[in-house]
Amino acid sequence: MSAIRRRLLPACLTAVAAAVLATAVASALTTRATPQRITAGGVGMVKLGATYSSLRAAGRVGRIGPGCEVAGPQARSSILRAPLRGSVDYTSGTPRRVRVISIRGGATARGVGIGATVARIKRAFPMATIDRTTEKVFGITLVKVPQGGGGRLQFAVATGTRKVVSIGIPFIAICD
Repeated sequence: MSAIRRRLLPACLTAVAAAVLATAVASALTTRATPQRITAGGVGMVKLGATYSSLRAAGRVGRIGPGCEVAGPQARSSILRAPLRGSVDYTSGTPRRVRVISIRGGATARGVGIGATVARIKRAFPMATIDRTTEKVFGITLVKVPQGGGGRLQFAVATGTRKVVSIGIPFIAICD
């Protein structure tokens, strides 16, 4: 092998490896940046009524653990896996099925996601109603979307920032 070929071969291999790595990173960033779609039936591949075992086997949720103490000793929940952020609450019977999905990131409902305003919610869901009864105790305003207005959803809007901090399917599960 000539001296030029010996110098060119490692340089070419490095360039090819860098190109492959850049393509993989760009693909991963594109996938991660695309938010999942929230509907009245669930978010992405996590649907209301799905069993814990099926979601765990598919890698959608983490390990099941104790849920909200207020819901009783049999309450169970698990954390959503990336790209979603949030949690899932399950029924108390066997098999455990998804009862409530709480989203704190990685998904949008008609383009409304974490950080949106009440005005944005009202544009996307004209039939949404505002419930201010939780403002003093919990520091959030609930914006409810009825079944006929785009699905049974609720948005929790922080009173301080006036931005969406959580999205609940079919409702926001408040546990404090």
